[in-house]
Amino acid sequence: MADQPTATERLINGILPENPVYRQLLGLCPTLAVTNGLQAAITMAAAVGFVLLCANVITSLIRNLLKPHLRIVVFTLTIATFVTIADRLLAAYLYQMSKTLGPYIPLIIVNCIIICRCEVCASKQSPFTAAADAVGQSLGFGLALCSIAAIREILGTGALFGIRLLPTVWPDWVIMVLPPGAFLTFGLLLGLVNWLAETRKA
Repeated sequence: MADQPTATERLINGILPENPVYRQLLGLCPTLAVTNGLQAAITMAAAVGFVLLCANVITSLIRNLLKPHLRIVVFTLTIATFVTIADRLLAAYLYQMSKTLGPYIPLIIVNCIIICRCEVCASKQSPFTAAADAVGQSLGFGLALCSIAAIREILGTGALFGIRLLPTVWPDWVIMVLPPGAFLTFGLLLGLVNWLAETRKA
């Protein structure tokens, strides 16, 4: 039986080789919905990271108490608790961003990435390893969201964080900030990552 990855390996693997968006095609809904601006993408990534870290640590702490037929219910309730905390914090301190993200923060509850990490890692590993896995996966998720959002915002508005980057003569590609732009950017980046992976293998 192969050795389980160490905490450091789980941290590193989450960022690129096992990136939850690029490599597993999970989290597609928030990827396409909130990546028309970099600020919204960073906020979503931070919320997912907070929930994933807390859910992984709590699941790891109670792993010896979990009953096989109840584990998914426990995972869901644990995740829902921290999603509610994240949602209320955003509404209290970042109200406008909370309105911008709308229902996509509550939808973190059913995000496949978080339930998957609770099942695959946190329910079998120590809290430290589970936390490292959560950090790695969160960084990978954030990297994917931010790369898509940055491309869409720059090409769609010519600016990033309100700072003009492209010359004023640049015609803004309005399609990039619309839903088709999300599919287009996601597909091109996914193809690029797959091409780089195949090149490394060769």
